[in-house]
Amino acid sequence: MPPPVQVAYKRIAQPAVGENGYLGFQPGKSEVLSSGWNGFSAKAIKSDIRIDHDVEIVVRDGARLYVDIYRPANTTDKVPAVLSWSFYGKKYSALDMLPMCVWKCCVPNSDLSGLEKFEGLDPQAWCPRGYAVVSVDTRGAGHSDGQICVMGTQDAEDGYDVVESIARMDWCNGSVGMAGNSALAISQWFIAAQQPPSLKAIAPWEGSGDIYREQFCRGGWFSMSNFDLIAKAIVRGPENSGLEDFEEMYRRSPVSNAYWEDKRADISRVKCPVFIRGSDVSSIHTMGSIRGYLEVPHADKWIQWGSKQEWYELYSVPESMEELALFFDRYLRGENNDWEKTPKVRWSALQFGDREAIDDIVLEDFPAPTTEYRQLFLNQSNGLGTSPFADYQQISYNSEDRTSVAEFNYTFEKPVRLIGLPKAILYMSCENQDDFTVFVILRKKDRNGKNLMHLNFPFHATPVKSIDDISSNEQASLNLHLGSVGILRASHREIDESKSIHPQFPFHPHRRQDKIPPGTIVKLEIGIWAMGVDFEAGESISVQIGGQYPSIAEYQSFSKPRPEEELNRGKHTIHCGGDYASSVILPFI
Repeated sequence: MPPPVQVAYKRIAQPAVGENGYLGFQPGKSEVLSSGWNGFSAKAIKSDIRIDHDVEIVVRDGARLYVDIYRPANTTDKVPAVLSWSFYGKKYSALDMLPMCVWKCCVPNSDLSGLEKFEGLDPQAWCPRGYAVVSVDTRGAGHSDGQICVMGTQDAEDGYDVVESIARMDWCNGSVGMAGNSALAISQWFIAAQQPPSLKAIAPWEGSGDIYREQFCRGGWFSMSNFDLIAKAIVRGPENSGLEDFEEMYRRSPVSNAYWEDKRADISRVKCPVFIRGSDVSSIHTMGSIRGYLEVPHADKWIQWGSKQEWYELYSVPESMEELALFFDRYLRGENNDWEKTPKVRWSALQFGDREAIDDIVLEDFPAPTTEYRQLFLNQSNGLGTSPFADYQQISYNSEDRTSVAEFNYTFEKPVRLIGLPKAILYMSCENQDDFTVFVILRKKDRNGKNLMHLNFPFHATPVKSIDDISSNEQASLNLHLGSVGILRASHREIDESKSIHPQFPFHPHRRQDKIPPGTIVKLEIGIWAMGVDFEAGESISVQIGGQYPSIAEYQSFSKPRPEEELNRGKHTIHCGGDYASSVILPFI
């Protein structure tokens, strides 16, 4: 059952014909699109596809949810189904979304049919393989009853009921899978944790598993992330429907409570086979993908770490669909196709600058058992040193200025590869406030000391030949990655080691705010999100510490941090040397 917490909702716009792919409410309508159909002037379908529009499914509390079913036409064979689950419109496609992004995320229209639910599988590719694709308007979305619940137990129970209803339909072979990116991936963790018997396999590609700790309140710092944009531009529902108001729920409880804990999936309850994809380059999903791999309690799990933006990888990298088909053929069809011989862990090492990443590095496990965790100590004069410094130092920055950071560099004398979980241990104080938030980013520098960026697409897919050719108005978090980031609000520094997924990534319960008398020095252990980076001799790693989220300015344009009274003010001081061994721990393999 959902937690006993009254939820705040904000009104959303109603569906309008012609917007976001919406065609009107069409219960009972069934049609066959013939091979060659290309109604969106994008990618023609290559087989006959039957579409059953607005099929009603009644879940356990009587609410009516509506789904569209795309399945092979002209066949009596029973087929497995793959569920696309999110509160985005079930006809809202990548053709509707990607034009809002820089370069359309390098996904050409020729890679899309327009039948795909955004972030989900394209029936154009999957129906010819003998699969049905089921796109859902979750509770409160489209014409489905109720209020839109974003992840959590209510959404998961609805998912259980829909999975079992689909499995019983006369065209289905009884096996249901789930696939998709982001919202469609996050939901998989929650639904699979309910253990619906007919859910035979999931493929959460780039899916967070705790939207308090990984999206809205990273390290105890509140930001609406990309959700204001989603609420305004994408989400639609009936006249009486609303969308969970995360800003208001944070106002009611800035620390974790029953509401926020319900937004953390219990991945230890996932029993079906799992094929995970993740990357360093996501600002939301990185650690959910890693926790998923570490906490799924069985051996039928695989993780592949990529170097590209997730929508490009989903729609414009054919090999990704070939692998997913092998996975689903094995577990939704029962084919003996040697899927189990697939390496359990494959990783990427980013090169940064104009060099493309090295992908498909096979690791024995994650973190790699051979990882050497080296502690480098902060020093104003020497940057980062391999031994503690005897002399005590204070290094300060202006926490209100994005350009004011404390920077510590270490230059490598020979090539190294860092893959795994970094961590910062900082002794800090703030003389102006009884609370403050610290942001740490790991940047790569070239031999001349220039901060480098990683391009999230292969160069051949972009309109540029060098990162230096990208104009400032085309620089966005979707196409450029600056480096791995860690965040912690000082009053949330408490650690529960029993729940930490690894000593390098401490679990902060966020159950209380332990305020700090101004000027008091406190120890902060800050888990930095996973990294996979190669360095050549003469290149450097730069630990940059500041009081503002270290992002490309585009991020600020649609999600400013709030509330106002919690923003950083004044000077922050890092204490180094002597009794204060401020340091960063890096994973060398």
